Amino acid sequence: MEVFAEKFDDIKILRFEVPGFENLPLKKKLYIYYLSQATLAGRDILWDQHCEPNLWLREILEAIYTKVNDKTNDDWDAFVVYLKKVWFSSGIHHHYSTDKYTPHFSRESFVSWCNTLGLATEHQRELLKVIFDENYLSKRVNSSPSVDMIQQSANNFYKGVSQSEVEEFYANQKANSSNKNLSLGLNSRLIKEDDTISEEVYSAQGKYANAISHIIDNLEKAKQYVENTKQEELISELIAHYQTGDLEKFDAYSIKWIQALDGDVDFINGFIETYGDPMGAKATWEGLVELIDDEETKKATVIAEKAEWFEANAPIDDSFKKGTINGISLKAIGAVMLGGDCYPASPLGINLPNAEWIREQYGSKSVTLTNIANAHHKASLSSGFLEEFTLTEEEVALEKKYGSLADNLHTHLHECVGHGSGKMKEGVTSEALKAYASPIEEARADLYGLYFMYHPYLIELGLIPNLDVAKAHFTSYIRNGLLTQITRIKLGSDVEQAHMRNRQLIAKWCFEKGLGEVIEEVKKEGKTYYFITDYDGLHDLFGELLHEIQRIKSEGDYESAKYLIETYGVKIDQNLHAEVLERFKQLEVPPFTGFLNPNMNLKYDGDKICDVLLDYNTNYAEQMLEYSENYGFLE
Repeated sequence: MEVFAEKFDDIKILRFEVPGFENLPLKKKLYIYYLSQATLAGRDILWDQHCEPNLWLREILEAIYTKVNDKTNDDWDAFVVYLKKVWFSSGIHHHYSTDKYTPHFSRESFVSWCNTLGLATEHQRELLKVIFDENYLSKRVNSSPSVDMIQQSANNFYKGVSQSEVEEFYANQKANSSNKNLSLGLNSRLIKEDDTISEEVYSAQGKYANAISHIIDNLEKAKQYVENTKQEELISELIAHYQTGDLEKFDAYSIKWIQALDGDVDFINGFIETYGDPMGAKATWEGLVELIDDEETKKATVIAEKAEWFEANAPIDDSFKKGTINGISLKAIGAVMLGGDCYPASPLGINLPNAEWIREQYGSKSVTLTNIANAHHKASLSSGFLEEFTLTEEEVALEKKYGSLADNLHTHLHECVGHGSGKMKEGVTSEALKAYASPIEEARADLYGLYFMYHPYLIELGLIPNLDVAKAHFTSYIRNGLLTQITRIKLGSDVEQAHMRNRQLIAKWCFEKGLGEVIEEVKKEGKTYYFITDYDGLHDLFGELLHEIQRIKSEGDYESAKYLIETYGVKIDQNLHAEVLERFKQLEVPPFTGFLNPNMNLKYDGDKICDVLLDYNTNYAEQMLEYSENYGFLE
């Protein structure tokens, strides 16, 4: 299978393989098939959540793409790139910066294409405003503390309300709720009409009813082919939640999901991550179907089984340690189908549930997506990217020898040990950190992984052959945090995305606290490099920062979270940024990566299904158009 599919603008599209699928029994293949259909059925939900005009704009853009005949000029080429970017981000805003895309085709050409479709003038005016007015819906997520984050964000979680009204609404809800554990507002839109504020709950009876009903239909079909009764109970609980949007049922589903450990197939489906809401409360929809990677899971299981050792030896205050750890599990899996906020840009690992009270009482489940990571690694080996930003040949050799092993190990530790560890002070919730909750939590998880992967105990456990594995990752992590990740950001912009803020925070803090003696800045032939001179010292700094970040989360210390993120995680040195972008430009390597799903087709013998076949021979535009046609349940 050819991993590389295509590239455009700042994006490359890859394929991932699903090893072993063809050898599965038919029942298991059908279980995966219907879970995959449920994963694709929620596609339009994310589009609408990202920004209200997205769905009807996509319909027009795709109609232009398929129906306009004159496709030979520069404006048309620019339009195709624009459409592909909109597909990639599930809307008109960049998936990382969340800035609205700038079109590089003319208004005149766009009007002529609209006239070809016979669109009314009034409709065209609204389209032109959405696409060309840089001040209209300019940023999907604005998390600046100096603005009204609700009114200055273009997402569709809120309509007609201000930040203060949102805060007051949910404070009152929490005060009046008999269940203080609920993640209030997780699966709803908050709107204000005629001075009345209310919630539109996502359910089969409420907002997004048609898409959710299709999700439910496919989950019901999947239930016929489950591997065990726990999977059947899990799906039933999720369906019950989707029917009404009841958050208590979602918590019940989350608990059953943690406990469903047997079987080769697992899945995620629901309103889960809150990165897209500047208030960190409302969740975007996502779906993922997974098939176990037996070999990598053996390594991952070792980490999960030693969770209490990691917790006991963590460099954090004892009062923030769990002591007894319940229900921690970690599996290495291969992605089979990506959907919603996992498509086409895929995570490398997932740790759920996010509800802190469930994590403390019942534990958590972590998965790492090994086939996604492997596709990334294969694509990177011949790009020249590593050589351009690495100072010495020894560092390059170390990365090529241990990079893949180190990345998988850090992901395992991040998801299981990082997200699965620590506890809050009584009465403190993650909401206390507001917009800084996500980058603080991601920094906490990264630091757990960085700190422990350098520990000799991992050699004893058979997870690494030597500490050179950790050194390879330390080098790549610092290089990424200080240099290479800013290739994804436009010159003059700040770091906005939570994971990027986390990585820059860690790298810049360690560089500053090490006084240039742990991490050295080197200028060579007009190029900037960062070189680790003291791995032991860097390991100690990781532990010191982890101690503070765990305290911040456990105590809900908003001011300290704000200080760390704003001081180290947001601003970029503009001279360095310009240099890095110029060096990166010469490589012609897109900084962002997305994936094509394999096509999944039923094979029939007469009227009877006899097999499920995977086909990797699709291209990006074909898949996007097919998904719009077959899963456009909200248009």
